[in-house]
Amino acid sequence: MTDTIPTQFEVLDERAAGIGGDHRVEVLYTGTRWGEGPVYFAAGRFLVWSDIPNDRMLRWDEMTGAVGPFRVPSGYVNGNTLDREGRLVSCEQGGRRVTRTEPDGTVTVIADRWAGKRFNSPNDVVVRSDGSIWFTDPPYGILSNYEGVAAEQEIDGCHVYRADPVTGEVRIVADDFNRPNGLAFSLDESLLYVADTPERHLRVFEVREDGTLGGGKVFAAGGERDGFDGLRLDDTGRIWVVADRAVHCYDPDGTMIARLLLPEPAANLVFGGLKRNRLFITAAGSLYSLMGNVTGARPVWAGR
Repeated sequence: MTDTIPTQFEVLDERAAGIGGDHRVEVLYTGTRWGEGPVYFAAGRFLVWSDIPNDRMLRWDEMTGAVGPFRVPSGYVNGNTLDREGRLVSCEQGGRRVTRTEPDGTVTVIADRWAGKRFNSPNDVVVRSDGSIWFTDPPYGILSNYEGVAAEQEIDGCHVYRADPVTGEVRIVADDFNRPNGLAFSLDESLLYVADTPERHLRVFEVREDGTLGGGKVFAAGGERDGFDGLRLDDTGRIWVVADRAVHCYDPDGTMIARLLLPEPAANLVFGGLKRNRLFITAAGSLYSLMGNVTGARPVWAGR
């Protein structure tokens, strides 16, 4: 039987009225050291997520509730997403690379270097509808052996990158971050939201036709404990972002309209379920879910 905890959902603006859903948060699994990178596979009705310090990925089955290993070792995988063909794309902190898992289970390296230098430790990733792969590269996986492999930083700085789907060229699209982390596109892909965890804010960029970025203003700022991490959008364009022991919901104008409080620090989230109205949240030790009156944005593999 799935454990539950009372929902602490705060409506901060009338625009958030009615989006809370269930009056309880389900605890689907407990036993990770630091859960990250949830990705939902609709065809199989299962969720895969990362347990970084334990160097493994886990799989939760929606039909049975069973949890088992998906990949061990995982290369200290952090963030995950699906590409246009429904293939798993992962950020390996241990291997300092971004990879794709093919239908037969083999792993293809998408990117592991920029200008001949190894990345720090790719953290989170998103795929645009043109097939381009965008990812962030803070140094968390090389700072110690806890979330990766301790190593020297080869690239000066922590940047946001874009990998071209045709040529494979990798280029820096934003180079003025402290520790870039979670990222997501707006519904029409004209904007890119990127979290900068130590700075406790979420920035927004204009996406130009040539794949470069413009702007970069602060979209939302958190409090002293609000180190923004993973984020996703719902189908109205609202932004849902993890901020320590809470999930914040922002209107597209930057107003925080609701907040879901959690019992422990969390890292990332994804919408899933048959109707994309189930919010899955990976936290330090547990996997949570909340069935809500909100539908997640249409994923890239489903078309725009």
